[in-house]
Amino acid sequence: MFLYVMPLFWAVSAKADFLQFESISNASTYYFNYIYCNIWEGDCQPNQDDATQQVPSRDLWAGLPQDYINFFSKWYCSLGQCCESGDCRITNNITGLANDLQLKLHGQHLAQSVVLKALQGFVSNPESNKPLTLSFHGWSGTGKNFVARIVADNLYRDGVKSECVRLFIAPFHFPHARLVETYKGQLREAIRDMVLRCPQTLFIFDEAEKLHPGLLDAIKPFMDHYDSVDGVSYRSAVFLFLSNIGGATINDVALDFWHSGQNREDIGMEDLEHQLRAEAMESEGGFAQSELMSGHLIDFFVPFLPLEYRHVKLCARDAYSARGLEPDEETLDEVAKAMLYVPKEERLFSAQGCKSIPQRINFFLP
Repeated sequence: MFLYVMPLFWAVSAKADFLQFESISNASTYYFNYIYCNIWEGDCQPNQDDATQQVPSRDLWAGLPQDYINFFSKWYCSLGQCCESGDCRITNNITGLANDLQLKLHGQHLAQSVVLKALQGFVSNPESNKPLTLSFHGWSGTGKNFVARIVADNLYRDGVKSECVRLFIAPFHFPHARLVETYKGQLREAIRDMVLRCPQTLFIFDEAEKLHPGLLDAIKPFMDHYDSVDGVSYRSAVFLFLSNIGGATINDVALDFWHSGQNREDIGMEDLEHQLRAEAMESEGGFAQSELMSGHLIDFFVPFLPLEYRHVKLCARDAYSARGLEPDEETLDEVAKAMLYVPKEERLFSAQGCKSIPQRINFFLP
């Protein structure tokens, strides 16, 4: 075994002489900072002038053949450093995912059901013929980022901090249309390098409606029905697109159900998915013009419904519980009443969702 492993280490060492290890460090710092700031809204502000904010495009494994990487992974596991999943970084805790969606996500029965079934089917089918691609739609604050975090927390040991999870924020990482050709190469290489490092990956694209159509088309082959692209298989990847597209349509459907006296829990995917697909096709921005839409590569359009007063109270309760506090009903009502609701006549849906609740409860602390 020693004779087989040593050449691999010599190859890695030789390769390392030609790579910039500072960029590897930047990659780790970059992704931790941005996932922390933007997925679970940590108290931080990104510094766009920092070199670590550039999309990392190379790593130690990028130039090694896939069979070398597979051999090294098997050898590493033979030393007892792997788990039943084959990689300790990957947990695929579907039971935990179901519990978190049920207990922590409020007012989103469609998202709970679709996300759970889609991921459960995907991770249980190692022979999937394409990556899983989900598109989350709805107003800001309805839970799209929150669900992305729940997914990461249950599929990966280190959650959103995992080496197998990457977040891209459209207006931050790709702000200039004139640089789209540069962004294309950076994005393709970043995705390819991560797939080489991790057998199951999660890519999150926030504010996806602001992506240039050229960027979406550049990574379209990674989401298509190919066994491999340039010798690399992407079929074990999960792509999440988070967008405000369709928010008004979703709200109109929810309002119609309320006016007709029907329960919001009776709203089905058949009431919304076709409309979301059509609106995404007609919207301004990258989605409508990209081959993702014309090629029907998005597996599910997941609607996030507007949140009602009762859901805001549940979010407030969770925010207090996260601080180890147990508020009474009067306090929860005060927090919920302080939010802005629409339409003005009915004050039915929270215009801000639950996004600002953790900050707002500061005004109601003793």
